[in-house]
Amino acid sequence: MDVAGRIEDYALIGDMQTAALVCRDGTVDWLCLPRFDSHAVFAGLLGTEEHGFWRLGPAHSPDAQPPCAARRSYRGDSLVLESEWDTTRGTVRVIDFMPPRDTDAPQLVRIVEGVSGRVPMRSALRMRFSYGRVVPWVHKVDGRTVAVAGPDSVWLDTSAETYGKDLTTYSDFTVSPGERIAFTISWQPSHKDHPALPEPENALTATEDFWREWVDHCTYHGPYREAVVRSLITLKALTYAPTGGIVAAPTTSLPEDIGGSRNWDYRFTWLRDAAITLSSLLRTGYREEARAWREWLLRAVAGDPENLQIMYGIAGERELGETELDWLPGYENSQPVRAGNGAAGQLQLDVYGEVTEALHLAHMTGLARNDYASLLQLKLIRYLEDHWDEPDEGIWEVRGPRRHFVHSKVMAWVAVDRTIKLIESGDADGPLEKWRGLRDDIHRDVCEKGYDKERNTFTQSYGSKELDASLLLIPQMGFLPPDDKRVIGTIEAIQRELSTSDGFILRYPTSGEDEGVDGLEGDEGAFLACSFWMADDLAMIGRVDEARKLFEKLLALRNDLGLLAEEWDPRLQRQVGNFPQAFSHVPLIDTALRLTASGAYGG
Repeated sequence: MDVAGRIEDYALIGDMQTAALVCRDGTVDWLCLPRFDSHAVFAGLLGTEEHGFWRLGPAHSPDAQPPCAARRSYRGDSLVLESEWDTTRGTVRVIDFMPPRDTDAPQLVRIVEGVSGRVPMRSALRMRFSYGRVVPWVHKVDGRTVAVAGPDSVWLDTSAETYGKDLTTYSDFTVSPGERIAFTISWQPSHKDHPALPEPENALTATEDFWREWVDHCTYHGPYREAVVRSLITLKALTYAPTGGIVAAPTTSLPEDIGGSRNWDYRFTWLRDAAITLSSLLRTGYREEARAWREWLLRAVAGDPENLQIMYGIAGERELGETELDWLPGYENSQPVRAGNGAAGQLQLDVYGEVTEALHLAHMTGLARNDYASLLQLKLIRYLEDHWDEPDEGIWEVRGPRRHFVHSKVMAWVAVDRTIKLIESGDADGPLEKWRGLRDDIHRDVCEKGYDKERNTFTQSYGSKELDASLLLIPQMGFLPPDDKRVIGTIEAIQRELSTSDGFILRYPTSGEDEGVDGLEGDEGAFLACSFWMADDLAMIGRVDEARKLFEKLLALRNDLGLLAEEWDPRLQRQVGNFPQAFSHVPLIDTALRLTASGAYGG
């Protein structure tokens, strides 16, 4: 059976080392163990049930679609999911969560609770290792069910009776009001002894307590608090706790164009995404996460800033080779399915600016000084001195020819500007006058070569006519003031030329069947981050009512649990791209903060 869920039909649960996606029908269709970037144990999201899943819900006839929950929500401000089904026999609730862990085995816990009546239930667990390719050896050890394949083992613990059929582990049972039956799977290296017996009820209490205490640190109490807090929880869930690295998303190859080839692995730490995530965390009171990310950055870059990569593994790994998993048909037949990301070897000069901006913000908000962070910042500028005027692949990781992207030059300017401010504050030493001259040179170069005087707009790259939504960051980064006619002209040009019919913003023009500037075939949806940037810019130039309306339209795109993918397909009216996406939730927070500060909100 094909996976039926739309991307927005999924809920996120996780333990800050990996994450699972749970569909409305109670099926876990995606889970990598033990880390975000490990091979999937459940890969049905990118294929069929043959590639691994775990369904838990009311029993149904084999030839019928599993019933979807009538209601679902997170328990308060937590990552504990509750789904409820109303059946002819009564109502039942399933509680799904992953307990935060230090060194213990990763666990996924599912507690079935009877609400009313007597409801027949079924658990169907089909584990497939190596992204659905390997069928494990499933057997019993001391009354526990264990699935073993190569280096991996997954243990199932439950008080319910289980049996095997068709290479699947089933459990059929009935729940009455107030009755609770727990199922837990735990991962363990196959050469080690069995993991400790789980304690589901204690784990549930501890998980709720963890999230409640974490959310209590949030300093934002404005009108959009619900959306902001859910986004912050999502960002925390995408943070790999042992190192502080932040994944862009917990999934791979969810398509930007349904049925197309724009499918990428996002289970890595992009410096750009992590840096902007850091800024949102700092501005909402989360200094410890910011400190952990800074330490991760310093370890990942180490003594080699001249070879700064745009992304690293969650523990700082540099080799992220891209391969195709050709046995997986892909989400809604969107091929290829990829593991790894070849863009790791690209030159993207803008990351120097994003990293420097993040370090600057950490410094300005009082994060304890780190001498090596200041030294790194100086080294990055020395590299940019010699390379800022080179073409690169740009923020969108084009797979076509390198260009002189305007956004890349602007962010190089940001890197130099923030470093000058660091030196002026007395917290670093450097050639101040020389770098002031460099800052002026970059600024002049962009304004002369990246600006179309006839159309009164900056362009995607030097000499091009195309627009690019990344130009919306020009006033936000302080490159030019919001009231500059060139800024206003650029905002209005992007509104005219890159808006969809429902008012959301595309990254840049794509060309359908032909290869466009990005070197890829096909189209894509509206990039949600760009739409939030537009709302920011509109507020900055005084069009605050328009900004608020756009922001609230964007909030309406979230699924029922407050989650966003990377893009919105205006034709299909659905979310597309990897899910949930840090690069969508971060600007949501930023725009909420800006609109709150301006008083531009309804009610």
